[in-house]
Amino acid sequence: MEGPGPIGGGGRPLVLRDTPVPEPGPGELLLRVRACGVCRTDLHVTEGDLPVRRPGVTPGHEVVGEVVAIGGEAAEASGDAAEASGDAAGAGGEAAGVGEAVGAAAGGFAVGDRAGAAWLRSTDGTCTYCRRGTENLCPGSRYTGWDFDGGYAEYLTVPAAFAHRLPCGYTDAELAPLLCAGIIGYRALKRAELPEGGKLGIYGFGGSAHLAAQVALARGATLYVMTRGDRSRELARSLGAAYVGGPADPPPEPLDAAILFAPAGNLVLPALAALDRGGTLAVAGIYLSDIPEMDYERYLFQERQLRSVTSNTREDAREFLNFAGTRHLSVTTHPYPLDAADTALADLKAGRFDGAAVLIP
Repeated sequence: MEGPGPIGGGGRPLVLRDTPVPEPGPGELLLRVRACGVCRTDLHVTEGDLPVRRPGVTPGHEVVGEVVAIGGEAAEASGDAAEASGDAAGAGGEAAGVGEAVGAAAGGFAVGDRAGAAWLRSTDGTCTYCRRGTENLCPGSRYTGWDFDGGYAEYLTVPAAFAHRLPCGYTDAELAPLLCAGIIGYRALKRAELPEGGKLGIYGFGGSAHLAAQVALARGATLYVMTRGDRSRELARSLGAAYVGGPADPPPEPLDAAILFAPAGNLVLPALAALDRGGTLAVAGIYLSDIPEMDYERYLFQERQLRSVTSNTREDAREFLNFAGTRHLSVTTHPYPLDAADTALADLKAGRFDGAAVLIP
């Protein structure tokens, strides 16, 4: 990204460049990118809705890759292990010990493994939030494709401690949206506090929403979808939505919980108005346009709640990816070549596809 600016209509803030393959540092993995999802957060980074944190950053944080190198201390330990394993039988214990150190430093990953890199790239691990299990709120947190170069590329690095094991039974393109759209949708579902068998409203039905909807349906929820675009509405119906309407249409009955995926603050009020007493609206996006002035009695009284969603914890990611491994999700994807990343973002902005776009290097 040379500089933030509008995508589409002649605007091209992304530039395709040849750059050196990055070197993994201590405790980092070098991944050869096999697929990278196109997330709305990438659009916010590229267009400047989010402030520039690293000039010239490469976007992308839904990365499926192959481990091709392990950096720093882990790589040195790997060489030590190989040398020790060739020594006399009496050195076997030393080799095993070094091998264990390799696995720990590399997060248990080995060259040739498939691994995922997601939005949350690192935390300080020492602050109050990290210590109490809410590392997503860490003031020192850093992010793939915003603070560090991301997956709109052929290679990237990721700290092994923040790389993800990926479930079997999916293609690389299908896995990519799970690494942010899926994880954030899952976090939003938790924040919405949907009761068992409850009525869930979803506002906006793109890459994240269509995955969160399947988790909710698998848990016995009744689903009501309010969204724009004929293709998105048809996808919602095909997945089992009981009702599909326009972005601000009132659902046919009060909702126990709702999630706003669209970055449109003007939808907060109709979503709150659709809640039953004690219901919760979770706002899933990292960016939201301004919310209109709110009448307290109409929208919040009777213990309705409005909650934000901020990134995710690694535990959220593990829970969701484990769920995806035990119950196969239908992942709707649209492939784009790497050099068409700006086209994919423009199509996302215009709502030209359902599901998720994926870059294939």
